[in-house]
Amino acid sequence: MEFLIITGLSGAGKTRAADICEDLGYYCVDNLPVALLGRFAALCLATRGRYERVALVMDVRSVQSFDELDAALEELRALDCQVRILYLEAETDTILRRYKESRRPHPLGKPGEPLRRAMERERAFLAPLRERADFIVKTDAAPLNKLKARICDCIQPEDRSFAVNVLSFGYKKGIPPEADLVFDVRCLPNPFYEPDLQDLTGLDAPVADYVFRNGNAQILLKKLTELLEFLLPLYASDRRELTVAVGCTGGHHRSVAMAQALAQALEDSGRLVSVHHRDLES
Repeated sequence: MEFLIITGLSGAGKTRAADICEDLGYYCVDNLPVALLGRFAALCLATRGRYERVALVMDVRSVQSFDELDAALEELRALDCQVRILYLEAETDTILRRYKESRRPHPLGKPGEPLRRAMERERAFLAPLRERADFIVKTDAAPLNKLKARICDCIQPEDRSFAVNVLSFGYKKGIPPEADLVFDVRCLPNPFYEPDLQDLTGLDAPVADYVFRNGNAQILLKKLTELLEFLLPLYASDRRELTVAVGCTGGHHRSVAMAQALAQALEDSGRLVSVHHRDLES
């Protein structure tokens, strides 16, 4: 079982990091007292695999003493849990600006005291925890997608494979809201007007043959594949997946055939690809 401790300076982005970890499959708990770590781990282990990856957000309020924290972490390791610490920080001016925007009180703040002093105390108090960290991430001026990529590179670098989701659809039911790129193949001959093909779909060989018998379909497939091979590395620098939507009028014939062919071409080039047909599956 894996425990990831998300900690660091107040205002450095621990909540945002927890949201990212939740997207990555972690069960997230915010501000669990250190004294409860051992009992919480035992409860997770008792679920027999339900909670294999847990992220715990801990700030200066959770840690009363580092001796107590070290004892709790040793207790986790004694239970055969992998424990890693992700420490988030930012420059003082960055955190000051964030507090000004959020108007939230600092956990170590005192009435009438400048915020900068509370931040200095917190930075000094957490220095030993920073030294224990497995990963240190600075979040100054980091948009969410950039922060997600950096956290992924830290906690699961082996799982940075980029996934391409190819989705066919019909314009009659609207463009899929999850689509990142949309390609319109209504320019190709429509099998719907062929009596023998009308009740088939692009998954059937006669329909696919009809669509790609047209030389333009072959050229279009080649150009779409080349375009995606150019674009995918650019997208992969700060995200983990891309949804490519291919549309025709009804979403049964041309878009399905092209989506299947495009997915196969990308898969043949070594891409991790999934293909779905919205208006066949609905």
